[in-house]
Amino acid sequence: ADLCLPKDAKLWPYFQDGLRRIDYVLTYHVQKPQSTHKQSSKSCLCCGFKREQKNPPTHEDPELAAQEQRLDYHEDDQRLRREEFEENLREMGLEMEKEEGTKLPGVGFLKIHAPWDVLCREAEFMKLKMPTIKVYCLESYQKVNLFIQKVTAPLQPNVGENQTENEKPLSYPFSREKQHLMYVILVLSLQILYEQWASYSIFYKYQPIGLVRKYFGEKVGLYFAWLGVYTQMLIPAAIVGVIVFLYGCATVDDNIPSMEVCDERNNITMCPMCDRACSYWKLVTACGTARASHLFDNAATVFFAIFMALWATMFMEHWKRRQMRLNYIWDLTSFEDAESHPRAEYEFHVMKKSLKKEQSPKVVSVAKLFDYKYIFLLCSFVCSMQIFVTLAIVFGVVLYRVSIMTALHMSSTPTFRTNIRATVKTTAAIINLIIIIIMDEVYGAIARWLTIMEVPKTDKSFEERLIFKTFILKFANAFTPIVYLAFFRGRIIGRPGKYLYVMGSYRMEECAHAGCLMELCIQLCITMLGKQLIQNNLFEIGVPKLKKMLRQRKIDKKHQEELNKTLHRHEKDHFLGPFVGLNPEYMEMIIQFGMVTLFVASFPLAPLFALLNNVIEIRLDAKKFVTELRRPIAVRAKDIGIWYTLLRGISKVAVIVNAFVISFTSDFIPRLVYQHMYSADGTLHGFVNHTLSYFNVSHFQPGTEPMKPMHLGYKVEVCRYKDYRDPPWSATPYEFSREFWAILAARLAFVIVFQNVVMLMSDFVDWLIPDIPKDISIQIHKERNLVVELFMKEERGKKYRNTIGDPSPQPLCSHPSSQA
Repeated sequence: ADLCLPKDAKLWPYFQDGLRRIDYVLTYHVQKPQSTHKQSSKSCLCCGFKREQKNPPTHEDPELAAQEQRLDYHEDDQRLRREEFEENLREMGLEMEKEEGTKLPGVGFLKIHAPWDVLCREAEFMKLKMPTIKVYCLESYQKVNLFIQKVTAPLQPNVGENQTENEKPLSYPFSREKQHLMYVILVLSLQILYEQWASYSIFYKYQPIGLVRKYFGEKVGLYFAWLGVYTQMLIPAAIVGVIVFLYGCATVDDNIPSMEVCDERNNITMCPMCDRACSYWKLVTACGTARASHLFDNAATVFFAIFMALWATMFMEHWKRRQMRLNYIWDLTSFEDAESHPRAEYEFHVMKKSLKKEQSPKVVSVAKLFDYKYIFLLCSFVCSMQIFVTLAIVFGVVLYRVSIMTALHMSSTPTFRTNIRATVKTTAAIINLIIIIIMDEVYGAIARWLTIMEVPKTDKSFEERLIFKTFILKFANAFTPIVYLAFFRGRIIGRPGKYLYVMGSYRMEECAHAGCLMELCIQLCITMLGKQLIQNNLFEIGVPKLKKMLRQRKIDKKHQEELNKTLHRHEKDHFLGPFVGLNPEYMEMIIQFGMVTLFVASFPLAPLFALLNNVIEIRLDAKKFVTELRRPIAVRAKDIGIWYTLLRGISKVAVIVNAFVISFTSDFIPRLVYQHMYSADGTLHGFVNHTLSYFNVSHFQPGTEPMKPMHLGYKVEVCRYKDYRDPPWSATPYEFSREFWAILAARLAFVIVFQNVVMLMSDFVDWLIPDIPKDISIQIHKERNLVVELFMKEERGKKYRNTIGDPSPQPLCSHPSSQA
């Protein structure tokens, strides 16, 4: 037993006696020192009478006295609750030692020690499997001990100096004496995690997932394993995305539509982009936008959308196989989530209801029904209102774009009048990003408040409801501006002479000549990079450090250095940030997965940006878990829970969204229809002129014509605008032409065909790849046969012992301690 005692109790997590190891530490706030507490209502009357004689009554402010009395009552109530909680822990067999305000003022520590019999009892309740060996012989046992001595020798230089050769360094492997060795292994594991995991310089190496699971638990281990698989699968997606982008760069000079836009000989005069302030403009000024749009809107875009749909399916299948392999390695194949204990809040809520029921049962039954309906309606109403707020914000940004574009056109400064579209697009995207980051925090707080009001029964139910609400609100917050740009902008604007106006005089904005795909790409790029750099990385680095600095400022700076030298490990860990769960980590990755899959047809570089972010994110999260956060409670889990369902849903929706993006947002279908139905030579020559309709400038509504009609130096009688409408000299002027309906039919047909073909291919890939790896399946089958064989041998041994009259089984090998 001397081997399990530390040389200095201050250096190890032990009680004051130096014998019992600290297994868990609870911390709480001490409002007042124990010596300054006032006498409570339980004090004896004689003591109060003597104090009144010694201290004459003083006139006090009754409001301050009442406030102090309320604080004392609140503090006494918290103390009584703590004492009741501690008594319950003692009844469970745990041993405790209290430490209040010794070094850290206002902070109390409750150190808990779990005796070995308590651990064994709880392990049986949890059905934990212990490692077993078929035969325990002295030779193999000494080999195991020799290996353990080699591992722990650098950390125990003084252990074993006074031992003789016949003394064994470790007793039976499942005894209490092994706990000191387990602590040494934990310290060694933390050092390895810090050097081989939480370092940016080793970003190219695989994660030590097994060690992460042993130190933080299966739930945290599964998160980092999933993040590693996701990052690994982003490599081929990023490579293909870069190839698609380079293909656009290589073919931009051969693209006929952009060449026609940039050709000055066409001399196409376009209609004004806004009323009064804007004038006529030349199509050739949109040359740069047309060339840039081809980088993301080309023939390879359709191939990349199909590839990403299959990639999402392969990623899900690869993760299922990886998860099954980890379940086998971590011995979770037979693990089932037992029904969790009710939450304390739920029990308190039920207790209140039961007390009211005893007083008036009829009223309580009606109130219970009313409460459930009220809470459900309240949650639905609040979520709907938040989505409405998101739509209102998007509408506000639209008004900003319209008004700022008009203001820039009216400006007399030449600097402001150049690159108006680029200025408006970029500033609007940045405003959207700032609003998204702010509203993410607001929506997260609202989702938690609504979930608390629902009072779910178990922690699992609470977590799933919170995740679902948070996901709905944050998903709508992040993707509503993108959905507007992809499917609504430029669709409901009307036509010259009959534009659609909102709020009186604001004309709905229209897309550039090359379409809204370029603006959608800019919005995706700024949102994705901004969320990753600012919200995910900067906040994760800066906010924990800021909170840690604020916690340390509560201590006097003069004594801070002295305290750091004398503080124990659990006292230093008090300054670390609390572990708030894995939901924020999963949520940012799920939103990123949506950015990568949903609109990837318009932004093929999204997988590359996600890959670069995740390489940093893994090491950043690792460093945060190892150095910035308190060690979380280890939780067993065999999967990632509801997050897999959300990923599955996003991958299915991504097929539909990309089909609509290719069909309605890009010019892929109009180019295809023109090339096969209207082109004289089967090429795209004349495509730009085919997409432009005519408008007679004399048909402008009064007050909407340009203030400077001679801006181009000549009088304009007919201008062009992008739409498929009949010319003003036809029998049906400005009505949708036959080409419009043909292209619309082709677009709808493409959506149906693309969606069904890609989903069929995805389901085929899902069916083709087995969920369980073949070697794991064979091994599980062998183990089951071995268990059956073991039970059969045991039954035959019982029958044989009964026949010879000796019911006691003989051991295969004697215990090492009997031969030492």
